[in-house]
Amino acid sequence: MATKTVHVSDVPNLDHVTKNAASLAVYATRIPTGLDVSKYCEDSRKFVVIGHRGHGMNMLQSADRRMKAFKENSILSFNNAAKHSLDYIEFDVQVTKDDVAIIFHDNFILHQEHGAITETRVTDLTLNEFFTYGPQREAGKDGKTLVRKVNGNVVGWHVEADDHSCTLQEAFEKVNPKLGFNIELKFDDDMVYEENHLVNVLQVILKVVYEHAKDRPIIFSSFQPDAALHMKKLQQKYPVYFLTNGGNQLYDDIRRNSLEEAKKVVVEGGLDGIVSEVKGVFRNPSAVREIKEANLSLLTYGKLNNFPETVRVQHLMGIDGVIVDLVEEIARAVDETNTRKGVGDVKGESGYGIDLSFLLNLISQVIQH
Repeated sequence: MATKTVHVSDVPNLDHVTKNAASLAVYATRIPTGLDVSKYCEDSRKFVVIGHRGHGMNMLQSADRRMKAFKENSILSFNNAAKHSLDYIEFDVQVTKDDVAIIFHDNFILHQEHGAITETRVTDLTLNEFFTYGPQREAGKDGKTLVRKVNGNVVGWHVEADDHSCTLQEAFEKVNPKLGFNIELKFDDDMVYEENHLVNVLQVILKVVYEHAKDRPIIFSSFQPDAALHMKKLQQKYPVYFLTNGGNQLYDDIRRNSLEEAKKVVVEGGLDGIVSEVKGVFRNPSAVREIKEANLSLLTYGKLNNFPETVRVQHLMGIDGVIVDLVEEIARAVDETNTRKGVGDVKGESGYGIDLSFLLNLISQVIQH
């Protein structure tokens, strides 16, 4: 999932509006709880916080050092995320040419040698070829220098704490067992996949999960609707979510173009929930009630999830959880919110809850920005 981080100061009046919420009328129309993604937790109403690609995605062009602290989708990033009060980490799984489930986000892997850029599709590589990129496991051995395309420009993949690539099996073996895994089934948006290919990829991933998950909570998710539907047919043990941009970007496959279409896919396919880009939810807040009334879970991702204010609003709207890059800050903010009056009971200084009209007004301001 691609996100962009901006600074709180860039969003005008956000904190001011939030602080004034206490003087508004009672928020009387609490959205009913849908399917519980936190069923492994003691408190079934727990608002779930999920670390994006572990401790957060790498924004290589950002001036914010937090976005380049740890190599995304690495064991190092995952275990540093575990130091905070997260429920899950999210990461992207692809399958190599020789049928090994690996963790890597981009469809293509780029390296630079003698000034020339070489671009290779990740799924065209064998595991050993994939491991030749970036930091190596053997001390004193150099790998191919990784670079990345950012807004059409090629930039060096430089982070403060680097780490070598890993397989899905290694994640199960080496990541703190307290963390659940949100496994995104990664496919190329611009490719059409044969059913047999999809099923083979999913079976490779499932084999690793069945052999190594033990009691670790697992969520599957995918932007590829057929992949999500097939995963639900192949197994019933773990929840499967359909990922959507919520109408922020249009695709040839209409199932991907709105929350309404996403809900149809999920309901008709017997899936467990939706993961939407947060702006799609804010543009269409009534969809939250419709999704919850269908007894579905709803999670969100996106740059606005790096602001405690908008995360609190989502909590009040009845959204079940958020995928975030700034894991320390957002996990702390959610903890502080939960300890005020208990989970699901956020109130202002006046003792009144937050009025729905306030939420919609705040949403409008954020979307206009």
